[in-house]
Amino acid sequence: MMPVELVDGVGDHDAAVRAVVERLLAGQVVVIPTETVYGVAASATDPEAVEELFLRKGRSTERLMAVLVADVAQARALAVIDERFERLAEAMWPGPLTMVLPRRPDAGLTLGLELEGPATIGIRCPDHELARAVSAEVGPIVTTSANRSGEETPSDAVGAATALGGDLLAVEGGPCTGVPSTVLDLTVNPARILRLGTIGPEELASVGVPVGR
Repeated sequence: MMPVELVDGVGDHDAAVRAVVERLLAGQVVVIPTETVYGVAASATDPEAVEELFLRKGRSTERLMAVLVADVAQARALAVIDERFERLAEAMWPGPLTMVLPRRPDAGLTLGLELEGPATIGIRCPDHELARAVSAEVGPIVTTSANRSGEETPSDAVGAATALGGDLLAVEGGPCTGVPSTVLDLTVNPARILRLGTIGPEELASVGVPVGR
C-alpha cells in the first residue's frame, strides 16, 4: 500500500485548501474533514474521479452520492428548490442536514449510475470552513464517509485514507462528531427522513417543515 500524504488543515488552513483544490482539479480523490465524519471527495464534474471514489469505497454505483456545496447559491444552480428548502437552508446551513431535491437537467454532475426515473440530488453545506472553501474553488464535490462500505468510519485522516487503500492526500482537520448528517427527502410532501442523524423531526418541524412517515 502506498503511503498517505497528510496535510495539516488546522495549523495551515490556506495551504490545506490549496493542496486539496489542486488534487481535485487534477482528477484525484482526497480525504477531507467535515463537522460530522471524515469524507472522501472528488470533483462532481469529473466522471473518472467519481468512478475511482466508488471503487475505493466499495459501493454500488446505483447508490448515488451526495454533494457538498459552499453556499446556498451553489445549491440553487444544481436543484429545483422550494420554500421548504429555503426555510431549512436559512435555519440549518451550514450544518449536518442533507436535502434530497429534484436535480436540474443542466447540473452537469456525475453522482453514480443514472437509473430510470426523475433525477435527484442530495446536497449539503457543511459546517466546516475547509470543506466550504474547497467547494467555493472547485465547485460542488461528490463526497461520502471515508470508509469501506459496511465498515466503521475512522476518526482520523490517516486512518480514513488507509481504509480506502492509501496513496491519497488526506487533510487532518481535528475531531468530528462521528454522527452523520440527517438526510431529508424534499421530493415528496410531507418531507421524509431517509437517514436520521443530528437533526431530528422536532428541529425540522420547528422551522415549518413537518415530516411524514
